[in-house]
Amino acid sequence: MASDDIALLAEALSKTHVGYGELSYKGQGLKLDNAESVKELVREIEEYQGLRALRLEGNTVGVEAAQAIAKALECKDQLQSCHWSDMFTGRLRSEIPTALRSLGSALMTAGARLRELDLSDNAFGPDGVKGIETLLKSSVCHSLRELRLNNCGMGIGGGKILAAALTECHEQSSALGAPLKLKVFIAGRNRLENEGATALALAFQLMGSLEEVHMPQNGINHAGVTALATAMQHNPHLRILNLNDNTFTKRGALAMAQALRHLRTVQVINFGDCLVRSEGAIALSAVLREGLPTLKELNLSFGEITEAAALVLAQAVQDKPHLEKLDLNGNCLGEEGCEALKETMDRADILASLSDDEGEPDDDDEEEEEDEEDEENGKEMKENGVKDKRDSPVKPEPACHPEVLSFLSSPTAETLLKLGDNRTGLIQQHVDVSDSDKVADAFLKISSLYSDDHEVKKAVLETIDTLLKKAFFGSSLQTYSFLSTLLVMLGLLKGEGKVKKVQVLPGHLLVLEHAVQQDYFPQDHASLLDTFVARHGKALKSCSHARDSLKSTLERRISPEC
Repeated sequence: MASDDIALLAEALSKTHVGYGELSYKGQGLKLDNAESVKELVREIEEYQGLRALRLEGNTVGVEAAQAIAKALECKDQLQSCHWSDMFTGRLRSEIPTALRSLGSALMTAGARLRELDLSDNAFGPDGVKGIETLLKSSVCHSLRELRLNNCGMGIGGGKILAAALTECHEQSSALGAPLKLKVFIAGRNRLENEGATALALAFQLMGSLEEVHMPQNGINHAGVTALATAMQHNPHLRILNLNDNTFTKRGALAMAQALRHLRTVQVINFGDCLVRSEGAIALSAVLREGLPTLKELNLSFGEITEAAALVLAQAVQDKPHLEKLDLNGNCLGEEGCEALKETMDRADILASLSDDEGEPDDDDEEEEEDEEDEENGKEMKENGVKDKRDSPVKPEPACHPEVLSFLSSPTAETLLKLGDNRTGLIQQHVDVSDSDKVADAFLKISSLYSDDHEVKKAVLETIDTLLKKAFFGSSLQTYSFLSTLLVMLGLLKGEGKVKKVQVLPGHLLVLEHAVQQDYFPQDHASLLDTFVARHGKALKSCSHARDSLKSTLERRISPEC
């Protein structure tokens, strides 16, 4: 070993004792190639009684050096924390698994019980995960509380290996009466994609103990997001969820909103740069209205959210007493939208800068691109064994009433009246109110028949009231989703997927005006409608009289003093 390297190591060793059982060589920039280069370091480890934490990050450790360090660790049964991030800089990827196996084997020999393992920034790929696989399955990790594998390049293969190892660890520890209770999982920038994320989601669901999950920049789209959302529902103590820079789109956002409904301790949500978009933002608004009581930070930046949806979000967070930051920067609000958002916020201090706003969206039609994405994602999910809602078993249909089916397929006033006095019950039986698309479609079909004829008007309004009473009996997420779909079909909101706009008729708006005045229609839902009608009323110009009447009624509903 060169004399200058020895001098550097000697200087580092003079700074190692940090107290509380920790031995640290953090950030010393040491090049530790062989046994000779770590001779003094090994002596320090061997002589340190009650060693609980070893920090090797910020150095570069070769195979021989790792083996020498491992030998010193074989008697350190009290070791709980291994901070080993960024310690293979300049090493061949093929060397890293061998070094990791040596270190892991030593911990198993010692009978250590780890609580923290940090191997971030080591870029070891799937083979590196194989290097810690045996360690993760062993009793050493039955007590693990924090696992940090940020920026390791694990890929899909590494994600699957990691998931299997965590699953086995949980099963073995459970058999001994003390199941693995991992609290912190960090694995950003690992190219996990859908398959890796889905595999890990199954492990997360099994454990049910997570409090922090950080998985940004992993190339995960709605299939993987949906799997993670399902897993999060089974982790009731979750506080921090960071999925920044993945791709939700509407379907992922809806799945995540559904999961968040069940979580009461979440404090930080980071879905920035995730293409949540406006429909996703509306779904999250519903959850904010009825849950997330401890939320402190919400990041939905760079998500292609438009002005009206952002305002709905802003209204939804007004009653969050613990909220410290709302980040909607980089969306598509436009200059006037940014000002409107600032005016809407009761507490301007919690709103992050809007300096990178993308401006109002263009009118370019992106539906074809979205459909192609959906087809590709569907193909991926089938290959990965992930269930898509569209592939799920169809709910049993109620006994078919031919006249009802005929009416719903081709509605006319005559066929509606022919259904008789029990028409409301019959139609209600044939419309699945948990499916926002079906409810919106039924609403538009029935309301299109509205006319001045007393009998027809009465039949339409009674049928709509019965249908919406049942629909609005569900969660806010369910009813916000219905309104979101309705807005898309009326041309007031740009949607994703295959939901198409209809030709707007006066009856659509007049029946909607009737509905918003009923007791079953919550005020915050009326406020949501008002926000979109006020800002995108031009889309309803073909029915200007009915539109203006609806606007006036909405304004009175949300501001009774007016």
